[in-house]
Order: sequence, then C-alpha cells, then structure tokens
Amino acid sequence: MDPLSDIIALLRPNAAVSKPISGKGAWGVRYASYDSPGFTIVLSGEAWLTFDKEEPLRLAPGDFLLLPTTPAFSLSSEPGVRCDPVEPRAEAVRHGEKEGDPDFMALGGSFAFERVNAPLLLSLLPGRIHVPASEGKATRFGRLIELLTEECAADYPGKDLILQRMLEALLIEALRWRSVGKDGAVAGLLNGMRDPALSRALHAIHADVRASWTVAELAGISGMSRSAFSARFGEVMGCAPIEYLAGWRMALAKEALIRGAKSLDRIADEIGYESASAFSTAFRKRLGCPPGRFARQGVA
Repeated sequence: MDPLSDIIALLRPNAAVSKPISGKGAWGVRYASYDSPGFTIVLSGEAWLTFDKEEPLRLAPGDFLLLPTTPAFSLSSEPGVRCDPVEPRAEAVRHGEKEGDPDFMALGGSFAFERVNAPLLLSLLPGRIHVPASEGKATRFGRLIELLTEECAADYPGKDLILQRMLEALLIEALRWRSVGKDGAVAGLLNGMRDPALSRALHAIHADVRASWTVAELAGISGMSRSAFSARFGEVMGCAPIEYLAGWRMALAKEALIRGAKSLDRIADEIGYESASAFSTAFRKRLGCPPGRFARQGVA
C-alpha cells in the first residue's frame, strides 16, 4: 500500500458521531476545543465559522470542512452575531428559531481513530481541510457529497450504515484532496506525497520498513543529493528522514503490542531492529516506558 493507505489502515477510522445540524433566523453558538477530529458538510443555506484571531469563514451548500484537531470555534448565521457557549451533543441540533423550516442544514460530527496511534495522523495533517463546493463539485469528492446529501434526505432501510461508510470514504477523499496545503505553508505527509522526489522515498520506507535505510540511500531514491534531500524532507515533512522512519516503526510496534499476538523478537524483526533488546531500548527511549508495560496498559 502507499504511505497514506498504510496510516489510514493502522488508524481504522470511523464516523463516531454524525448528526443533523440546522438553524433558522439569527443564531450563534461557541464550542470549546476537543480532541476528536470534527467535520461539517453543508447541505443547504450558509453559516459562518470563526476561529480565535481569524477572519470568519463562509460555509456554503456542498462545502466540506475537516478539522483533524478541533480547536475552539464559533458557528453562526452571520458574522458578528452573539455566540452562546454550548456542549457537543450526539443527537440532532437546532439553532435559533425553533419553529418553521430551517434556512441552514448541515451534517456534522466527529471521527474516531485507533487511540494509540491517533497522534501520528494528526501530526501529519494540516490544521484544517476545507473543500469548497465550487472546487469539489465536478470531482469524485463532489459526487460523494451529492450521494450523502441524498441519503440524509431519504429514509431508506440501512440509512445509518450507508452514512457511516460514506463518511469514511469522504474522510479519505478529504485527506488526499489536491488543494490541501497548496500554499506550501503546512508541513506533513500530504505535502510529502505530492512532492515527486519525496514521494519516492516515502514509498520506499513504507514498502520495506525492515531495511536499514540511510539518508544517502533515500536521497538516491529521490534523485537528490544527501544535503538537498535532508533539507527538502525537513521543510516539507516537518521532521528528518530517519525521524520519520523511527516514528513509523514505533507506530507499527504499538499496534502489534496492543493486539498482543506477536513476541518482542518477531515485532523487532518485522520493523527493522536486530534484536528484541535493541527494539526495547529504542521503544523505551522514544515512548518513556518498556514495550511490555505499554502492551499491558495501552499507553506510554
């Protein structure tokens, strides 16, 4: 698999909560920050999303917004409306006037990732992925939005399961959306995968994590000098090449330890360590606890 598929498979994402959100008239709400990745799909009408110290962002019909980590934010019918603090809820939410047809409708909620490796994906993503309807309409992403909107409006048997699977597909499409980080300001895996030279090195790492990769070897695969490759990798990925390799190895190790089906010797061999002792030393140094304790407790 390619690096993004590897990471998504390891995290086993699912739409933990999805609920209708609607509003009518003038309204505004404010949410505190929370850990789960949040999303919003605007079905009709418009609303304004505001993060601290940022200009309001208009959300129009067909827009998709993914927040890999969800900071505090306000959602309102228009900029400048007073926003009352509210808590996230699992059931349908109605803002503003309670009577009459809503003039804003959206599907919102959060995704859940495998807990032990969730920080891995979050560290590799930009803080926000916004796909405007104007950009996504003619793509597979846009078609997914249309299908999801139709499913929300219908009442077919199996609706909840269909929505769950569509949202998971939508998450993956959002993660590989071509315009994510196009300004080059956000380091991470998505930008690395879009860089032809770095993409070759990333594919090599994920294809053979057992290999004793050196920066010189990865630079050769990328067709760059060692110094140019190191500088480019750090700029785009936000870490050094060998640091990325070590992080991916530890992510695989944590997954294997939690599942409990493999010995330390086998885990060490599969991720490129010469012995269980060498693996244990590296694991303790990186995570602050021995592999055995991690396997028992599930946390470092």
